[in-house]
Amino acid sequence: MLKLIGYRLALAVPQLLVISLLIFLLTYMVPGSVAAAILGEAAATPAAIAAVEEQLGLNRPLVERLGDYYAGLFQGDLGTSLLSNQDVSTLIAARLPATLSLVGSGLLFAVLFGVSAGLFAGVRAGQVRDRAVTGVTAVIQSIPEFWVGLILVLVFVITLGWFPVVAWTPPDVNAAAWLRGLILPAVALGAGAFALIARQTRTAIAEALASRYVDTLTAAGVSRRRVVWKYALKNAMVPVLAASGLAVSILIGTSLVMERVFSFPGLGTLMLGSVLGKDFPVVQGVALVIAIIVISVNLVIDILYGVINPKARPA
Repeated sequence: MLKLIGYRLALAVPQLLVISLLIFLLTYMVPGSVAAAILGEAAATPAAIAAVEEQLGLNRPLVERLGDYYAGLFQGDLGTSLLSNQDVSTLIAARLPATLSLVGSGLLFAVLFGVSAGLFAGVRAGQVRDRAVTGVTAVIQSIPEFWVGLILVLVFVITLGWFPVVAWTPPDVNAAAWLRGLILPAVALGAGAFALIARQTRTAIAEALASRYVDTLTAAGVSRRRVVWKYALKNAMVPVLAASGLAVSILIGTSLVMERVFSFPGLGTLMLGSVLGKDFPVVQGVALVIAIIVISVNLVIDILYGVINPKARPA
């Protein structure tokens, strides 16, 4: 297992290097003047733009700027915001708890209810409840998550008043309000991932129960409940983990939009404001942090995959 962890960590390093390079080059190639965006339309004269570019080092060659970028990354320095003059690390650290809470609650909802629904349908494949779960998940997958979020806000926040208008409360301020505010965002964000995981679980359970080893266990007198929970569910977890890894990437991308729906002060709102203001150090920092989160989650899933399936471990 330690060899598996070391192998995955070794792969993560070149992945981060390539991603960081792509992030830098993409922001570098964005048209328009960063200095003009900082100065504003009224004050953006050619002389003023040249002075700001000189002050911030924006007129230096690409290779020099890239070298400084990597020199800062290797020291844990994500740079300084061009607009607020604050450390990018400080800005991200202030917004990261909201995004992690949103994505984590959405993933928890998707996994718990997705596996339960898939198990409920898979043990009776082809029957009425299987068709019902399959039909419901197909409908859910066709509905955009932000639309689900808007409907939930309209019904449960505006009409019924069961939940607060501003969903985010820091957990260190009020843990109960934090949990209450995560309910609707978790359902809205995790709806699509729930459907994906439910369908994967249903298919895996149905295939496992139709295999020959299940017939052998049944003929040997092993109860149906034990066959399902001890053998079929364990084998079904392999594709479910793969679907969960895919779901995390989807959840993170969708959460950047969902933050606007539920007024979450997360990385999505920070990224949007930075893109509009051409605050590229912040954009680069947020994109890199998101990449690290995705790689870390996939690392954990790969490790769990190796625990469940020993054949996946490196020789």
